Amino acid sequence: MSTTTQTAARTTARPVTLPGSATATGRLRMVLRSMMVGLRPMIGGYWLIMLLTFLVGGVIVQLFTGTLNHSMWDYGTQSPKYFSAAIGITLTPALFTLLIAHGVTRRMFAVAGSILLVGAAISTSLIWTLAYQVERGIYDWAGFQQVMDNPHLYTTTSQVGLIFTEFFLLILAHEAAGWLIGIAFYRFGFWKGLAFLPLGLLPAAAAEFLLVAQWMADALANTGYHRPSLAIGIPGVLAVSGIALYCGYLLIRPLSLKPAKG
Repeated sequence: MSTTTQTAARTTARPVTLPGSATATGRLRMVLRSMMVGLRPMIGGYWLIMLLTFLVGGVIVQLFTGTLNHSMWDYGTQSPKYFSAAIGITLTPALFTLLIAHGVTRRMFAVAGSILLVGAAISTSLIWTLAYQVERGIYDWAGFQQVMDNPHLYTTTSQVGLIFTEFFLLILAHEAAGWLIGIAFYRFGFWKGLAFLPLGLLPAAAAEFLLVAQWMADALANTGYHRPSLAIGIPGVLAVSGIALYCGYLLIRPLSLKPAKG
């Protein structure tokens, strides 16, 4: 056997290894990283303001005045839901054209967007849970009461599992609602997107009615409506949010690029 034939045989027998960035998993990682870089200023600025205002600022007010007997961090519980909805709305209009123009498939964009939103919901819920614990430690040390004005699934900040569950479900549902709304406005234009708005808001509304937590709890209590058991509420919110993310995937698959303006 000639040297050329032996070399060809060894080449044929040896499995070809693709570079990491050429595999589906590697490409998905790169798309996720690009999305996170694109949204980093918005997310970083938000959390800087939240931590300085409600956690650091609240603790300073308590320590130097001693006039508050409530959790300052709890006053900010509405904010992450609506900010998360804004992230969902922003994702497609801000990044779709750029990433698709660089060779990212629509399917990859939709999958990466869904993963990013779930990861953001987990991260936000962890931050909120940990901030409660920091505040509770400081309050206990200083002899303050960490009373919460807003109704929750939990009654004390030591119930970390319920804190995480409440925020994860509410944030995920609002993100999914924002995801649908942003895609609809980008795909159908202003007027058709506006008509789609009630459908886009369904995941957020379902989460509010199934969990009955935070400011909506008092409003719903006045109507005589009561929260269903968590055995119904938790799977219900997960199901509605999952369906919403999948609907976003279906809306993105045939989505065309918008021409550049200006």
